[in-house]
Amino acid sequence: MTDGWDWRQPGEAPTPAAPPGAGAPPAGPPTAPDGVHQGSATSPWWSDALADPWRDPYAPAAVVVPGPVDGAAEPEPVVDPDAPGRPTLRQLLLIPLITALLAGTLGGALGYAFAVRGGAAGGPVLGAGSAEAPALAQRKPESLAGVAQRVLPSVVTVRVASLGGTSEGSGFIVSADGYVITNDHVVAGGTGKASVVFNDGSTAAASVVGQDPESDIAVIKVASATNLRPVEFGDSDALAVGDPVLAIGSPLSLANTVTAGIVSALDRTMQAGDPGGPTRYYAAIQTDAAVNHGNSGGPLVDSAGRVIGVNSTIKSLVADGQEAGNIGLAFAIPINQAKRVTQDIIGTGKARRTVIGAQVGGTGAASGGTGGVRLASVEPSGPAAGAGLRAGDVILRLAGRPMTDPTDLIALVRKFAPGSVVTVEYRRGSSRQNASVTLAADVK
Repeated sequence: MTDGWDWRQPGEAPTPAAPPGAGAPPAGPPTAPDGVHQGSATSPWWSDALADPWRDPYAPAAVVVPGPVDGAAEPEPVVDPDAPGRPTLRQLLLIPLITALLAGTLGGALGYAFAVRGGAAGGPVLGAGSAEAPALAQRKPESLAGVAQRVLPSVVTVRVASLGGTSEGSGFIVSADGYVITNDHVVAGGTGKASVVFNDGSTAAASVVGQDPESDIAVIKVASATNLRPVEFGDSDALAVGDPVLAIGSPLSLANTVTAGIVSALDRTMQAGDPGGPTRYYAAIQTDAAVNHGNSGGPLVDSAGRVIGVNSTIKSLVADGQEAGNIGLAFAIPINQAKRVTQDIIGTGKARRTVIGAQVGGTGAASGGTGGVRLASVEPSGPAAGAGLRAGDVILRLAGRPMTDPTDLIALVRKFAPGSVVTVEYRRGSSRQNASVTLAADVK
C-alpha cells in the first residue's frame, strides 16, 4: 500500500508492485524510513532535499557544489570600512566654513554678553564710527602735546621752609649736575634749605646757591642729582608777537600743569617788589597763557620746547590783600637775561647789574618836549658820558624801543649784558641826534 506519491529518484525505473500474497521485494539498497536511499553519492545534501515532504518529485532540481579554487584568478579586493579615507574637496571646503560660523557665533554671543553686562544692550549707539585721527590728535613731537611731554621731566616744584611757613613755586633744571632756576621771591625769606619735587613725584633735598632780588632770579642746587634732564634754551631776542608758548609749573600746588597761549607783547616794562623790599625792573615777555600763584619760577617755552622765559608776575584786578588770579596778563623774564644772571650767580655768587651811567629825572614832557626820558645827571666816567650824552638830554629811543617813562630806560638797559653796544636816539634842545653807548656792569 502506498501514500500516493512516487518516491522514485530521478532517472530511476518504477518499482513493480508486488502481487498480493507475494513475498518480500528483492534485495536492493537499504532505504530509510522515509523511503530515501541512504547510500547515494549523487549530492552531499541529497537526503535533505529529497526528504522534503512537499517537494514535487518531478520538478527539476540542481545542486551547486563548490568547485576547486582557480589559483590563477585574483581574489576580490577587500576594503576595511573603518579605515580613514582621503578627504574630498567638498569636505575641505566645509571644514573652514563650519569653523568660521562657529567662531562668529561664539564671538557674537560673548560680545552680547559683555554688552549686557556693561549696560549697553538695547541702548543707543554713542559716537560716530572710528576714523583716522586728525594730525593734531596724533601727538607728533612738534605738537603742543609732544612739546609738553618733552619738557615736563625738566620742571620741578620748589618748596622752601621759612619762619612764616613754606613757600612754594616752580623751577626748571638747567644742568645735569642739579642746578635749578627759579624766582628770587620764591626763596626769599627762607632758611637756605629747599626741596624739589620732580615730574614723577620723587623728591630731593636742595640748597639755595644764590639769588638776585633786582632781577628776581635765584639758583638752587639739588643735593643728589642723578639722571637729571636739563632744558634746552631758546633765544628770547628772536621772539615775535604772536608766537605760540606754553607755561609749565605748579599753580596753586597743582604740579605738572601746562597752559598754552601766545606772546602778547615784548619788552613790557615791569616794576615789581614787596613793600620795604628791593624794586625789580625788567623788560618782560607778556603772554596770555594762564599763570597763577605757584607758577612763579617755572619755564615759558616756545613751540620747539625751548625755554624763552621765566614766569614771574601777573596783572590782576583784585584789591590789595586779595588773592590774585589769571586774567590773561602774565609776564616772564627773558631767558637771555635769566641765563646770564644764573651764570654770574654760579660763578661768583652774585649777579652783575647792567647800567648806562646816568640818572633819570622824569619824562621829556617835563622839559617842554613831547616824550622820552630826561637825564637828570650823567656820571663823568660812565658809558653815557663816553658816548657824549649830557644832563638834560632826552632819550627818545634805546635800541629802537621808544622811551615814555623812566622805568622803561632802567628795565631795558638791564635786559642787555654788560659790554653790549646799543644805539641811543636823543634830543638836545630842538635837535635830534644818535649815539652808540657801550653798556657796563655796576661796580657793586
